[in-house]
Amino acid sequence: MKDVLPQKEQMDESLQGSALVKEDGNHQRKLYIESYGCQMNFSDSEIVASILAKEGYGTTRNMEEADLVLLNTCSIRDKAEQTVRKRLGSFNKIKEERPDLKIGVLGCMAERLKDKLLDEEKLVDMVVGPDAYRDLPNLVKEVESGRKAVNVILSKEETYSDVSPVRIGTNGVSAFISITRGCDNMCTFCVVPFTRGRERSRHPETIVEEAQDLAARGFKEITLLGQNVDSYLWYGGGLKKDFDKASEAAKATAVHFADLLRKVAQAVPEMRIRFSTSNPQDMTDDVLHAIAEHPNICKYIHLPVQSGSSRILKEMNRGHNREEYFNLIDRVRKIIPDCGISHDMIAGFPTETEEDHQDTLSLMEYVKYDFGYMFYYSERPNTFAARKLEDDVPMEVKKRRLNEIIQLQQKHSLERNQQHIGKVEEVLIEGNSKRSDQDWMSRNTQNTVVIFPKGDEKPGDFVKVKIKDCTAATLLGERVA
Repeated sequence: MKDVLPQKEQMDESLQGSALVKEDGNHQRKLYIESYGCQMNFSDSEIVASILAKEGYGTTRNMEEADLVLLNTCSIRDKAEQTVRKRLGSFNKIKEERPDLKIGVLGCMAERLKDKLLDEEKLVDMVVGPDAYRDLPNLVKEVESGRKAVNVILSKEETYSDVSPVRIGTNGVSAFISITRGCDNMCTFCVVPFTRGRERSRHPETIVEEAQDLAARGFKEITLLGQNVDSYLWYGGGLKKDFDKASEAAKATAVHFADLLRKVAQAVPEMRIRFSTSNPQDMTDDVLHAIAEHPNICKYIHLPVQSGSSRILKEMNRGHNREEYFNLIDRVRKIIPDCGISHDMIAGFPTETEEDHQDTLSLMEYVKYDFGYMFYYSERPNTFAARKLEDDVPMEVKKRRLNEIIQLQQKHSLERNQQHIGKVEEVLIEGNSKRSDQDWMSRNTQNTVVIFPKGDEKPGDFVKVKIKDCTAATLLGERVA
């Protein structure tokens, strides 16, 4: 059993493996970059490509011709780190034959394991944390002069709001826009506050301008990204935690997430707008009403819950309990009746009992999620849970509970998808189906994959499709006039 099991098999590649950048033959030096983990890492890789493009680095799909290889890493689970270590090992074998090849690690794993990667294991030449990408030109020069280079200093201000990302590994249809960086929530299982720092928000006008630029370039969908988008708050600068100290004038003109959603929706009315990730304790009814008001804001919310047990949620420091989550789900269903909802769930968190596990299953029965991302608990160094809670649930119990969660989610996913059969839905074509180049892969507003036979359409087209059949992961249909 894998420790990372996305239930939705056609989920966007940016949530699962690595993506390679597009070829660009107009530069002399070549950059090869792989990204692992969350959508934020993929967005960060586009920022890195933009910064290095100004230093004369073009991007390549062919690692063999690269002068600089960068891995943008994830520390959320141990398996992600082990995958990166294996990739670094393979790159170093190539470096034995090409000593001039430079290898760097970016992102969350870089910040957490800088000393091991540079000195103990000698796997890389350069280590760069998520807030230090502007320093990449200087760090590359250090490496080229024969020295190891490192910058993992976290910032309270950096948002890269003035960097125009180079869109890499893209389908030309959908793109990411980062709206916040860092996180203040301090969930006991999570390394993000330690690897990405305190939460800060981008100026809303820079977000709107980036959305308008993408629309002008032919993109049809954007996803607003943050560790916790619902806590987005712009009040003229500063951290969210200092908002109470702001002047009354600043508070009066503050932009919250619902305000930002409306601004973007109005600025690019022909584009679809998605967002990720939400935290239940911060999602307001105003956000739900903003979604309901604007047809171009997708009717889909990724709403991680992690456990159905109030006791475990308290141990996780999630900021909400079971009943509060139920109340939020009820409000979502009332305000946005056709909303798709997905989740994250952790099986086998420290001290979890069979009763707690049954609470998780009963919560899933209440919500009946469209799909989910399900994992067994993986202890992460330096988190509160690793320091204070014993990882006391046996692995075989974790795997059994995870399997029960997965089986129940597959049942619910099929039930939810069956509700679409017979309906005509607007979908956005993203590209070829993975199983047949005779079919299109598209998504509806609920973020469910829709497959239908090709006609004279092209990627980026919005078309009407009548749903004829489904699996637990996919809707199957045909285009209608």
